[in-house]
Amino acid sequence: MNSQPLFSALTGPGCLDRVRSLPHPAAMRPARTMASAAVFKGETEIGIEHRGELYRLRITRQGKLILTK
Repeated sequence: MNSQPLFSALTGPGCLDRVRSLPHPAAMRPARTMASAAVFKGETEIGIEHRGELYRLRITRQGKLILTK
């Protein structure tokens, strides 16, 4: 195992080669994935109850997702 701290390993000489060898985000997908269209069903905001708390998940005008408590 490399003893270099992560920060210096990703900023020092040869850093691009090390960054390219990291897993691609698509390879780190969760086991269960749902399309946002299936979750929102034409709406722009939904409520999510989690551990007795209500959260709001909404789609912004720019098409991004915002989760608030």
